[in-house]
Amino acid sequence: MTEFFLPALSELMNPGVLFAIFSGTVVGIIVGAIPGLTATMAVALLIPVTFGMNPLMGLAIMGGVYSGGMYGGAISSILLSTPGTPAAAATAFDGYPMTRQGKGGTALTVATWASFWGGIISTVALLLMAPALAKFSLRFGPPEYFVLAIMGLSSIVTLTKGSMVKGLISGFLGLVLATVGMDPLSGYMRFTFNIVDLYDGIPFMPALIGLFSVSQILDLTAEIRIVNDLSDTISSIKRSRLPKGLAPTIVRGGIIGTIVGMLPGAGATISSFISYNFAKQSSKDSDTFGKGNPKGVAASESANNGCVGGSLIPLLTLGIPGNSVAAALMGGLMIHGLIPGPELFSKYGTMTYGFIISLFLANIIFLVLGIYMAPYFARVTSTPNALLIPGIAVLSVIGSYAINNNMFDVWLMFGFGVVGYFLEKGGFSTGALVLGLILGPIAELGFGQSLIMAAGSPMIFFERPLCLLLWAITILLMVPAFSGHFKKSRNKVD
Repeated sequence: MTEFFLPALSELMNPGVLFAIFSGTVVGIIVGAIPGLTATMAVALLIPVTFGMNPLMGLAIMGGVYSGGMYGGAISSILLSTPGTPAAAATAFDGYPMTRQGKGGTALTVATWASFWGGIISTVALLLMAPALAKFSLRFGPPEYFVLAIMGLSSIVTLTKGSMVKGLISGFLGLVLATVGMDPLSGYMRFTFNIVDLYDGIPFMPALIGLFSVSQILDLTAEIRIVNDLSDTISSIKRSRLPKGLAPTIVRGGIIGTIVGMLPGAGATISSFISYNFAKQSSKDSDTFGKGNPKGVAASESANNGCVGGSLIPLLTLGIPGNSVAAALMGGLMIHGLIPGPELFSKYGTMTYGFIISLFLANIIFLVLGIYMAPYFARVTSTPNALLIPGIAVLSVIGSYAINNNMFDVWLMFGFGVVGYFLEKGGFSTGALVLGLILGPIAELGFGQSLIMAAGSPMIFFERPLCLLLWAITILLMVPAFSGHFKKSRNKVD
């Protein structure tokens, strides 16, 4: 490996490659911040553009888009409660309450540092331990994926702020909605009502935009602006430092993101929810989560950026993409005649290590841009709602439509928005609903495939060592949450 370092660094010092990393990161931040426009879409659109470039330049610009896009999702999630990407949904739980308290710039600063360290941790893992970690990821089969999804769903207990029953009903509603569409094992159509657009299930991005964005628009109509006076806050942001005590949360989030990211199909969304769950259950001030605790932002953002390097581990070593963005990146490798596997680290070592090092540079670029621009991004929250609401509405419509170029998704987004508004007013948790909607298909597929493997015996979920480990972690996460709710209920009765 060491023999490729100096040639790789030399290649990276090419001004054209450096400009490619910078421009890719900036484009990624912009795309990530706009709800509905995903890094997958941007990387896929870039593939034909990079065909004429040298391979390192092409991969560097796509890596920059990937890193910047994952970070950019936090901006709209924190400032407008509208996640730019599904992976930033958990960021809104504490990021937006911080914005409402006039601490939007601080929340952005926390998100920037957490994203940076999450990305650095996963890239170091990619650089030093890729082959060993790739073999570990292959030990995950359908039973492990099912238990992992259950671990993610256990976050419903964490996300529930008021009534536990209403939180569980919200998660159950999300799981029911996740069953819409074709059965992944039998091909049987369920609850589609002969609507062709529902054959593949409910697209979760329009649902996500509706639940978080449209319901937020309805809330904002009752106010003049999100934050009335931001002048003091901006000056304090420039002087303020990162809140203390975030380092363990960020490191843990980066490790969780790396591990979950290298599991094909798991993705950044599940890692951010699991990391958020860990952060809340291990915190002494868990009651402040959901009300503007910086640890909630740090946990989510470090985990979803940790997935960047993690998802590239199985891609570069085994040719198995960890998520949809990595799959698009694989297309970028293929058009340059590069086949993932051992050859990438030997015959094409200079290019491969150059690409990995370029991810470090992309992280540094969005760190500098994020820290410098945070006070100015925060100004969005002082914009009069009369201007802000139409802007959010337009972005929501464009984001919903752009995914599949389908007006049905736009109507679906509005429908989820209205339903989400009344659910929030009724004390139900839209976060738990989204969690059920996203994790339901992963859990269902893992459950069905596992039963087929075991000839119908459910004991397969309790016989494999990794399953037992995941069950143990899940129980450890749920016990404190349930005991906390029971204590509160008992205190109310007393």
